[in-house]
Amino acid sequence: MAVIALFPIAAEGAGLKVGFYSKSCPSAENLVQQAVASAVKNNSGIAAGLIRLHFHDCFVKGCDGSVLIDSTANNTAEKDAIPNKPSLRGFEVIDAAKKAIEAKCPKTVSCADILAFAARDSIALAGNATYKVPAGRRDGRISTDQNALSNLPSPLSMASELVGNFTLKNLTAEDMVVLSGAHTIGVSHCSSFTNRLYGFSNTSQVDPTMSSAYAFLLKNICPANSSRFFPNTTNNMDIITPTVLDNKYYVGLTNNLGLFTSDQALLTNSTLKASVDAFVKSEKTWKSKFVKSMVKMGDIEVLTGTQGEIRLSCRVINKGSVGLELNNVPNFGEFAEIATS
Repeated sequence: MAVIALFPIAAEGAGLKVGFYSKSCPSAENLVQQAVASAVKNNSGIAAGLIRLHFHDCFVKGCDGSVLIDSTANNTAEKDAIPNKPSLRGFEVIDAAKKAIEAKCPKTVSCADILAFAARDSIALAGNATYKVPAGRRDGRISTDQNALSNLPSPLSMASELVGNFTLKNLTAEDMVVLSGAHTIGVSHCSSFTNRLYGFSNTSQVDPTMSSAYAFLLKNICPANSSRFFPNTTNNMDIITPTVLDNKYYVGLTNNLGLFTSDQALLTNSTLKASVDAFVKSEKTWKSKFVKSMVKMGDIEVLTGTQGEIRLSCRVINKGSVGLELNNVPNFGEFAEIATS
């Protein structure tokens, strides 16, 4: 099936440019695309993982690749924060893309840009839609679990909290509804939604806004205390078309099949619900807005020019960088061998 280019020319943020590597590393985007395609062929769920990885990167200190940095003895990094572990995935795909790019264009392409390209390519594979990614991001040198805890929206959030969180990132309420549509693919651990299944309120064990049949199904997948005894159990976020990036997330929402409190929250505000209803009626409308919002999100607090660095390994800051104290940093060749073994 041909991929639909919904927006041939994307809006460019300050310091970012479509075709940024056209001269310095013309094969960069193709190499990322190859790494993503290979990974998705082996595991279709990686597409959702890479989209989420980009989101979790951008919402914490901007789109600077800091979510990719490993923890050390002296520091717990973003990837090991409670909202991210063990749910974030796709790191090995970024490692593979970085290894291929370093072989062609050493010290040229940032991990932050590789992640932005990988998210775009995942959307193309899962949703048959693509867009041009403005690039030129530089990699950050700081990654802490506290930054992740302070900035990432919670699946337990209500509408006002969600709107406020996105506003802080210069994203609108509509952007929030649009980007929530990424929940149309991927899975979630039980701990993110069992608050709606057990002890919801003094008058109801189950959230009454959830379909009773859906709640019954979820209880069978995630028994009480499942987070303690079965911490790795997951459930599809969209039960209608769980592996396709489409508008069925919104269709499910309006049929009381939203998984998270934050999903259901989109129906509790008339303005937000109007957007949901519009996307139910037109998948094309949602996809066109989705790729625009992805580009907008990809511009959050970016480092450009001489800011930050071009990491040699996406998992560690460069030796001698001012940032986290990292001991026993491997050289890139050693790291690539470890990461792909």
